[in-house]
Amino acid sequence: MTVLLTHEPVVNKSRAITANRLVVHAESMGEACDALNEIAPSWPMERTVLLSLSGIALDATLVEWELPENTLVELPASLLATGEGAQLAKALAEKGIGLCASQVGHGEKLPADVPLRFGLVDVVAHPRALHGVGVPLAVGLLNAAGFDAAMANGYAGATGWFFLNGGPKAHRLSPGHAQIVRVLNLVRRDAEVKEIEAALKQDVALSYKLLRYINSAGFGLPVEIQSFRHAVTMLGYDKLNKWLSLLLVTASKEPGAPAIMQAAIARGRFMEQVGQVFFDRGEHDNLFITGAFSLLNVLLGTSMEAVLSEMHLPDAISAALTGKGGVYKPFLDLARACEDDPRNLAGQAENLGLDFQAINRAQLSAVSFADTLQGD
Repeated sequence: MTVLLTHEPVVNKSRAITANRLVVHAESMGEACDALNEIAPSWPMERTVLLSLSGIALDATLVEWELPENTLVELPASLLATGEGAQLAKALAEKGIGLCASQVGHGEKLPADVPLRFGLVDVVAHPRALHGVGVPLAVGLLNAAGFDAAMANGYAGATGWFFLNGGPKAHRLSPGHAQIVRVLNLVRRDAEVKEIEAALKQDVALSYKLLRYINSAGFGLPVEIQSFRHAVTMLGYDKLNKWLSLLLVTASKEPGAPAIMQAAIARGRFMEQVGQVFFDRGEHDNLFITGAFSLLNVLLGTSMEAVLSEMHLPDAISAALTGKGGVYKPFLDLARACEDDPRNLAGQAENLGLDFQAINRAQLSAVSFADTLQGD
């Protein structure tokens, strides 16, 4: 099986995630459908999914495929502008499948009688949003400043990883983030429960949010955790370290934070999933933390060095986060490649001896997990 997925979020004007975009990289429509059918049980159902069949010659096989109900299919504008493409679009629409036009903005004349939910427009070619293509989404943005300009020019949202780029860097953590780091460091050095509780009581909102995440559906605990002491009894310090790490990732109040949070949590979950066959159970949480912390510098508006200087992390995590190597770095590289680089992803997978479908399942599971937490 040579089919691989990459993924990216779709955000609205407020930079809140409204959908996920999954890009399928395969040599044929039949091969893509077979692979997607196999991993359908892992499909993320929490949000709408825009499905892009990148570079694949689309044909009637697509009409026969039973798509998950939350999925919209992207059809290239160049295909929609042909009689064959318009006929395929109408057949999909008659079956109740939602449609999007992709690669819009290069002079194509789209059929007026094909219902389009979204139009993915090349923002470089068309700084101002086009009309008559469905809800216009900007594609090809380089950074957050480009996003702001696109929204001012009539776009309703965007898809891509532009929000990971740009923005000034502070030299210190904010007081709210620093408090979480203090609590996290207490847990990592096995401080007394009463000492950790005292630190948590200095920030009631922090205590509430911690318990909310511990009790979220994504973690599937059999009982509701009522207090921090109860959490220690039920979970132990190692698991609390993971939950507090997640709390640090989700602490930012910046406008673009939800999308960055989702990416960070998805990276962590993905690394935890694919790394299970390589590491003992005791290291699975470290894989999660490595992925989740890989965007802390972006989330907290500071440098990675400034973040790590405040934290007591295992050397293997710090080495991966600073690009110095270590046993977790290949898995972090793999997680990053899942976001936009199928060729690199294939190479990384082969180097690690990982089955492509295992990677695809782990991606879908990671996106679903992140969506579940973001929805709480």
